[in-house]
Formats: sequence, structure tokens, C-alpha cells
Amino acid sequence: MKNQTTVVEFIILGLSNNHHVNIILSVVLLDVFLLTVMGNIIIVTLYQVDHRLQTPMYFFLRNFAVLEICFTSVITPRFLYSLLTERKSISLPGCFLQLLLVFFLGASMFCHEAVMSFDRYMAICHPLRYSSIMNGRVCFQLVLSCWVMSFLITVPPTFMVVLLPFCGPNVINHFYCDTVVLLQLSCVDTGHLEVMKFFSATVIFLGTLTITIVSYGCIISTIMRIPSTTGRKKAFSTCSAHLLVVVILYSSSIFRYLRPGQRGVQDFDKVVSLLYCVVVPLFNPYIYALRNEQMKEALKDACGRISKCLRFS
Repeated sequence: MKNQTTVVEFIILGLSNNHHVNIILSVVLLDVFLLTVMGNIIIVTLYQVDHRLQTPMYFFLRNFAVLEICFTSVITPRFLYSLLTERKSISLPGCFLQLLLVFFLGASMFCHEAVMSFDRYMAICHPLRYSSIMNGRVCFQLVLSCWVMSFLITVPPTFMVVLLPFCGPNVINHFYCDTVVLLQLSCVDTGHLEVMKFFSATVIFLGTLTITIVSYGCIISTIMRIPSTTGRKKAFSTCSAHLLVVVILYSSSIFRYLRPGQRGVQDFDKVVSLLYCVVVPLFNPYIYALRNEQMKEALKDACGRISKCLRFS
């Protein structure tokens, strides 16, 4: 090991080497990033200023919005910087910090998805007991458990990747620091870490997916018993939008991290990664929150108050 050169930075290849393609990508990504952050900021702000939204459902949506802002901010700005400046190098500490945050925040998103699906199950299937069961203390404990579980499952194995020696090559064929690539770039055997990574991903993906599937299964069963055809259509419209996001999120993530015989990162893997890193965070605030009637009313009232203040100023 003493005769080997220690890597001091990594080269992140990104999606394309074509300058014109990178310019187009940067414009699209910047628009998507701004829309994602703006949508989530609106959710957080409305929850804080409108008392009608002080319910468990919007409490979880507010926390999920904060989580999405953090997650997209870890990946997209650095990716945009490399596209605009064509500076593809990243220091070891910067790469390792991104790695830790991506997987910690990513795991937290899956846990929050499961908690929100459970909350919707309680609201639709047990409406009479909903307010007593989903009280403030229980909601806080559920959110706290998401953060703690994500930390315990993802941070220890990811931190072990950080401690690995890297002696070259130092090229990451991705648009962010990904554990799959880093394990293959290390100059020591990483078989035990690959097993730990697979176990952690399995617990997060399949554990939260089970909760989500069971919750939505019960929700759909309850919706089928609604006597009103209009009510059924409205409920199915909301659930189908939620389920579409869940399907995209889980299918792309499971394909990326639980696929057997995975070696390196192919171009198709990077396209799949865009789904859960960029596309799903864009859809979430608009599908989960901003389509709700209460949220629309709160937004309309907030815009009215702002307009009135501007007229009198």
C-alpha cells in the first residue's frame, strides 16, 4: 500500500461529453430544480402560516418537503456546476460528504413515503379513530423514527466506504458520487461491504415498500365500497397519481441498487438514476400536496393577502 499512489480527487463524467448537450441539460435541470424547490417551499410556508393545514397529513408533507429540498440540493447544484463549467473533478471529502448525504436522505425519503401511506390508510380506513391515534406525539415519533432508522441503516456501511483506500483509477462514470462505483474503485477487496450495501438497500426498499403496498391495498379496498360513483372516481384519481410516483420511485431505485450481477455504471443506469434523483422530486410536491383542495384554498388566500399588502404599500 505504501508504494501505491493515493487518489486526492475523483473525476465525475456526468451524462455526456458533448458541450451542446450539456448546455441543454443544464437549462432543463435548472428549471426542474427551481420548480422542485419552489413547490416544496410553498408547502412548508403554507403549513406554517395557515392554521387549516395543521393536521397530521400536512405535518408529514411539510417534513417530506424539507427532506426533498435537502436531497435535491445535495445532487443537482453540483451536477449543474459541472455542466456549466465543465469542471468534473471533486475532492475526496466533497465526494464522501455527498455520498453520505445522498444515501441518508434517500433512505429517509423512502421511510417518509411509508409513513405518509400509513397516514392516508388511517385517514381513509379509520376516519373516526384517526384524530385520536394520529395525535401530535405519535406524528413526531413517526418522523423521528424515519430519521433514526435511516441513519442506523445507511450511515455505518456508507462510512465504511469512506474509510476505504483509493489508489486509482479515479473516474466515476455517473453524475454524482455513487457507492456502486466507489466500491469498484477501491484498491482492496470490498466483498463484505457489497453484502452490507445490498442488505441495507433491501431493508430500506422492501421494508418500506411492504408498508406502502399494504396501506394502499387497504385504501383501494375501502374506496371500492364507496357508494357514490363520483366519490370513487375522485378517490381513485388521487390514489392513482400517488401510486404512479411510488412505482417510478421504487422500480428505478430497486433496479439501480438491487439488480444482481451489477458491475459498474452503464449509460442506461444513469438515465434510471435521473428518475429518482430529479423526476420524482419534481412530481412529489405537486401530486401529494398542491393538488389538494385545502392546499389550493390556502395558497389562494395567501396570494390574496400578499396582493392586498402590495396594493396598500
